[in-house]
Amino acid sequence: MLLLEVISGERLAKPERGKMRVHKISNVNKALNFITGKGVKLVSIGAEEIVDGNAKMTLGMIWTIILRFAIQDISVEETSAKEGLLLWCQRKTAPYKNVNIQNFHISWKDGLGFCALIHRHRPELIDYAKLRKDDPMTNLNTAFDVAEKYLDIPKMLDAEDIVGTARPDEKAIMTYVSSFYHAFSGAQKAETAANRICKVLAVNQENEQLMEDYEKLASDLLEWIRRTIPWLENRLPENTMAAMQQKLEDFRDYRRLHKPPKVQEKCQLEINFNTLQTKLRLSNRPAFMPSEGKMVSDINNAWGGLEGAEKGYEEWLLNEIRRLERLDHLAEKFRQKATIHEAWTEGKEAMLQKHDYETASLSEIKALLKKHEAFESDLAAHQDRVEQIAAIAQELNELDYYDSPSVNARCQNICDQWDALGALTHKRSEALQRTEKLLETIDQLYLEFAKRAAPFNNWMEGAMEDLQDTFIVHTIEEIQGLSTAHEQFKATLPEADKERQAILGIHNEIAKIVQTYHVNMAGTNPYTTINPQEVNAKWDKVRQLVPQRDQALIEEHARQQNNERLRRQFANQANVIGPWIQTKMEEIGRIAMEMNGTLEDQLTHLRQYEKNIVNYKPKIDQLEGDHQLIQEALIFDNKHTNYTMEHIRVGWEQLLTTIARTINEIENQVLTRDAKGISQEQLNEYRASFNHFDRDHSGTLGAEEFKACLISLGFDIANDAQKRSGFMDAEDFKTCLISIGYNLGENEFSRIMSIVDPNRMGIVTFQGFIDFMSRETADTDTADQVVASFKVLAGDKNYILPDELRRELPPDQADYCIARMAPYSGPDGVPGALDYMSFSTALYGESDL
Repeated sequence: MLLLEVISGERLAKPERGKMRVHKISNVNKALNFITGKGVKLVSIGAEEIVDGNAKMTLGMIWTIILRFAIQDISVEETSAKEGLLLWCQRKTAPYKNVNIQNFHISWKDGLGFCALIHRHRPELIDYAKLRKDDPMTNLNTAFDVAEKYLDIPKMLDAEDIVGTARPDEKAIMTYVSSFYHAFSGAQKAETAANRICKVLAVNQENEQLMEDYEKLASDLLEWIRRTIPWLENRLPENTMAAMQQKLEDFRDYRRLHKPPKVQEKCQLEINFNTLQTKLRLSNRPAFMPSEGKMVSDINNAWGGLEGAEKGYEEWLLNEIRRLERLDHLAEKFRQKATIHEAWTEGKEAMLQKHDYETASLSEIKALLKKHEAFESDLAAHQDRVEQIAAIAQELNELDYYDSPSVNARCQNICDQWDALGALTHKRSEALQRTEKLLETIDQLYLEFAKRAAPFNNWMEGAMEDLQDTFIVHTIEEIQGLSTAHEQFKATLPEADKERQAILGIHNEIAKIVQTYHVNMAGTNPYTTINPQEVNAKWDKVRQLVPQRDQALIEEHARQQNNERLRRQFANQANVIGPWIQTKMEEIGRIAMEMNGTLEDQLTHLRQYEKNIVNYKPKIDQLEGDHQLIQEALIFDNKHTNYTMEHIRVGWEQLLTTIARTINEIENQVLTRDAKGISQEQLNEYRASFNHFDRDHSGTLGAEEFKACLISLGFDIANDAQKRSGFMDAEDFKTCLISIGYNLGENEFSRIMSIVDPNRMGIVTFQGFIDFMSRETADTDTADQVVASFKVLAGDKNYILPDELRRELPPDQADYCIARMAPYSGPDGVPGALDYMSFSTALYGESDL
């Protein structure tokens, strides 16, 4: 009865004898009605059960009452009553050694939890440092006695019962602990303030870490670019094909291995920057400004410099390889012609310097004169070769051949020797002509043989030289041209064979005359060194070289056919991959602009696109392999496709960057939507208006487009004429903003533009647009709120002490504040006082930390 009176607040009737049960039931019903009126649900509990002494029902009702009036109203960070009370205990006892509250039974057996709660709020009541974990009886009795004597908390528990049971009664401990919560409820205001401060500081610490990460990544990327550009700008050629091929291989390794990770780093850097700016805007912090030279635009400019240096480097390498190939070909041709000419001139000077004509007979003089005439004919025939040697040497000089000095020296020797031969020839001719009167007879047949054998011999030498000449071609048409010329040459062989037979016939006639008339001859032709055996030997050599040339042309034709196959193989793939990349770029842009489904649906769609794109990478690698085969085959053009490997690489890198950026933009929109409380319908409205004015589908709005977009969403107070035009100038836009609540000064319009365009690019992205549309209604922490929270922790003082911060905040966040707060300089300050006001405003960019 007494309990029921306490609950209901009424005096209940004293039952008379004989009516005891009826009055008791009536009294209990009054109490139950009061309890029900307070929102307590009583299930299967009636007055009769209580009056009749049903202990189970009665105890259940008492626990329900305790839950309603002692525990139910407890809430920490929107948790349930039980969870909130447990969270409150964990936070209050967190700084205490040997205390680990995880539940409402065994965590309290050693008594240190109760003692810690008392010491946290009233440290003068208990000397916590003297308590021992292995003495639970003393700890529990100390806590119960102090709570009853100084805190007016009844002694609801018995120390022996708690220590003596394996699992103390959870409801009993929970009820007793709730008494501590209510006793210290005056400190709840300080805890709320501390929670707000912790939340703000956590945001600041996370943002600072993101800023540090951005700075480091930007520095590393810029340093890599700084080291790489000089390497790409080095156009110092090598002297050998092998060295230039190694340069080309190094460049391929750079494109395949070294640059792709840096492309990803650059993309990640932009994503991190955009994510950081979004988080700063959502937490009402000022935009992040990187260190000098580390803006995203600086990274892009440096990257542009890198690609500028890279552009043309591969083309330069291939041109150098082509030049070296041409040089090697010319150098080999120079050596062949020089060797042939030097072999021909061997002994000629000594022959021209002979004075044999001084003691020769008249017939011998005449023979010497004819011989000299034949030599002059031969000398004139070699004039073309000397000119060719000089021309080749000149071309090697013009192409900057590395061994030009030795070529020039050899060429000079040949030219000097040629001039000497000319002078000696002229001198000997004059000497022979002085004795011309002595020449009365001449052996016409020998002379005829010499005259016909010399050009024919020269023709055979030229033919052998041509048949052994190296050639370099790049197309099937070129090799077919060489094959046609070779066939034309073979068609001249029958006529040449007739000439050979005629020359041999002259020699046979000479032999017949000598034999017939018993002429006393030395056995050799005095007019030439050419003999029939030499003519036949060279003719046989020409015949042997013809099929060898045939085979070389066939092999080269096969190589050019293979090159054509490589061209078509590359073109077939490039003509598919190039349009595929362009199509994917357009599809990604369309997904980002569409309003089909939620942002999460768009993310799912984009991530599936990203997966498909990544799975396409083997085709790019295969194309790289075909491209390498083409380069190794020294193929420099491809008429079957307009796509080069460079086009494909750039397109692929742009595709990867675009999908990553687009996903990041949608993720930032999700962050903004969730943080600002924007509904999907609002977001669709914003997107529809944004898309309508994004007429070039660039994903951004110019200044005039942005104004028109705001007008379409209701930011419109222009006069009738202005409404008809569809646009507002700067002053009208300011007036429009004033009409919807913006107190614009001279610089306010610029401030708004800095909000939607923090990088000052002259454009407004959709992310910046929705940030602007939602920021005025956002429920975010402010500097004033943080100042008010610190004031609560400081007990309404204008300063706060380090001990107060350590008592109310987690250790890491307390140290964070102490390290950054300036000393308080007000007249009411005390030693060690800290200025929490300037610290709070600095968190929001209103002053400097």
